[in-house]
Amino acid sequence: MNSKLQIISGRFHGRKLYLPRNARPTQNRAREALFNIISSSLFNFGDSFTVWDAFAGSGAFGIEFLSRYPDVKVIFTDVDSDSINTVRKNLALLEIGPSAIVEQTDALQAVKKYGTISDIIFVDSPYDMADIGVAFVRALTRRVNIGAFLIWEQEAEKAQEPPRGWEVLKDKKYGRARFLILRRVGE
Repeated sequence: MNSKLQIISGRFHGRKLYLPRNARPTQNRAREALFNIISSSLFNFGDSFTVWDAFAGSGAFGIEFLSRYPDVKVIFTDVDSDSINTVRKNLALLEIGPSAIVEQTDALQAVKKYGTISDIIFVDSPYDMADIGVAFVRALTRRVNIGAFLIWEQEAEKAQEPPRGWEVLKDKKYGRARFLILRRVGE
């Protein structure tokens, strides 16, 4: 494996992951910073919660949760078959079983299915298709439960603001990426 993408912490610490073709994975240092925020008191779900890695790519974000939190359930979706196959390959490499759901589907189409059951949603649509990320967040706003968290990675130079109904908890920039950490609140 010739990848520099690896798990930052937890039971799979240091394990390298496969990358799909044309991937733009969240940098290790940015993922580490995000998980430092997540592990703070900002996110408090107890032992069992559900994470949705909506534009999964390699699955690194969701797998990081599986590495750190033993009772988490992670949903991986991606429209690209190479990405979904890579997620499956990474899960098999780490021998992760029933705590992961992997589905090849368009994230926008999956909002009805997974939006209401997810406590944390990670959105990092391709930078050259930022409008898909915006449309996804708008659709999610109508479906997700009050109190759910959204981590929205965007290209910093073309970043969008969240729609009404989201409280901005953190707004961080790491290199080309801007991360909005949001919590769903009432209108």
